[in-house]
Amino acid sequence: MNYKNTYAALDPRLYHKQPPTPLKNPQAGHFNEQVAKQLGWTDEKDLMARWVDILGGTYVPKEFEPLAMAYAGHQFGQWAGQLGDGRGLLMAQVLDHNNVLQDLHLKGIGLTPYSRMGDGRAVLRSTIREYLCGHALSTLGVPSSNALGFVVSDTPVRRERMEVGAALMRVADSHIRLGHIEWIASYAPELLSEFTDYMIDTYYPECRDSQTPVLAFLSEVVTRTARMIADWQLIGFAHGVMNTDNLSITGSTLDFGPFGFMERFDPSWINNHSDHTGRYTYQNQPAIGYWNLNIWLPHFMRLDGVTRESLADCLAPYETSFMQHYQQGLCRKLGLPHEQSSLELAFEWLTLLEDNKLDYTNSFRALLTLIEPEAHPHEEQLLTTLKSELDDTGREVLQDWSTRYLTQIEKQDRSAVIESLSTHNPVYILRNNMAQRAIVAAEQGQFEEVARLYDLLAQPYTVQNIATDLDVTPPPADAPSLPISCSS
Repeated sequence: MNYKNTYAALDPRLYHKQPPTPLKNPQAGHFNEQVAKQLGWTDEKDLMARWVDILGGTYVPKEFEPLAMAYAGHQFGQWAGQLGDGRGLLMAQVLDHNNVLQDLHLKGIGLTPYSRMGDGRAVLRSTIREYLCGHALSTLGVPSSNALGFVVSDTPVRRERMEVGAALMRVADSHIRLGHIEWIASYAPELLSEFTDYMIDTYYPECRDSQTPVLAFLSEVVTRTARMIADWQLIGFAHGVMNTDNLSITGSTLDFGPFGFMERFDPSWINNHSDHTGRYTYQNQPAIGYWNLNIWLPHFMRLDGVTRESLADCLAPYETSFMQHYQQGLCRKLGLPHEQSSLELAFEWLTLLEDNKLDYTNSFRALLTLIEPEAHPHEEQLLTTLKSELDDTGREVLQDWSTRYLTQIEKQDRSAVIESLSTHNPVYILRNNMAQRAIVAAEQGQFEEVARLYDLLAQPYTVQNIATDLDVTPPPADAPSLPISCSS
């Protein structure tokens, strides 16, 4: 692999170098061949032969420079002070086959100076959820961290009950969070200029061509964050814990805790059992992204040439960037051009889904059979199910909407419409019951279901023979929503 451990060369106050604390008897969970090839991992015989030992912390290749990052953050809107990598280590940085810098971050590998009250470990259930979610988002086209693989072990970990310890090698284009700047501003402000230069030169080198590189960099972070959250909204993804320490400067999804892919369409759904006020609901994500950036940006006023007015100019495009990307994506999900009449139909469709608690993913996918009846048997079954869940009023609303929608479709190139619907509306997402079935089996030492879901989610826009009915079945409409625990 092409190593480039630049973070380890920064001021040592920003991190703590240490080796991982090995897991007891690490065993293979699943290995991501796709990510391994991207990194060049598969080109190294030693890495391939000893990947379980590396992920289990029992072997550290000589090119690795493991360290725990220091950062801070606002959690649930409140200043939380110093945080940091409490159970993970940045093991190495490499240039992948696309010449993009990638972080290899090992999660669940022991105590660090930033562990606070934690034990430095991760349990199998949360490891599997993160492994499958990063894979799912990546194949859905949403900027996201992914993972090289995970291992399970004989190390006991106590949460609400005694569980088995696991570790995951997370791969991301950066692990620098908004919270890194919050830490610097509070504990080492003299490092701000140097660290800002590092972020620009490493992740946004094109901003050096600007007359004001820092402001150009900040504007790019704002835009990328807005687009990432728009992608979340389009796919029905709720992050669950959008603290400032969980947002990356590159606009890639990071830190999967109590996340969820929305099934029955409920914009006010709370998927984090610790989110008692509903701060991080699906419908609030765009506003929370803005809030986090608004907290983050003023720290740069310490730098020459950065004023409150110039920072306001950096933040101002957030709403426009989000709305443009979201609205364009919403129109693509309907196979229609980005114009007012298309948006009116789109928002009426979402209202129909919300009023009747219909499945978000299945309902959009069912539109294929409205346009080509009998040509899409899977989608035809989805539409039949959708109609069966409507009362008489709902069926009338659907019929009226469908008539106006098809009138709009007739004005478009039909093959282009089919292509748009097929490539922007997935057949498969990581539903909670899918992840749970894989976890239950894995806790019994059986990882076949993890492997099947990995293969299924690798092609989320294609109907597949390895799928089961449960992979596309939402919970009953009257079932209570199931929040996910932060315990991991």
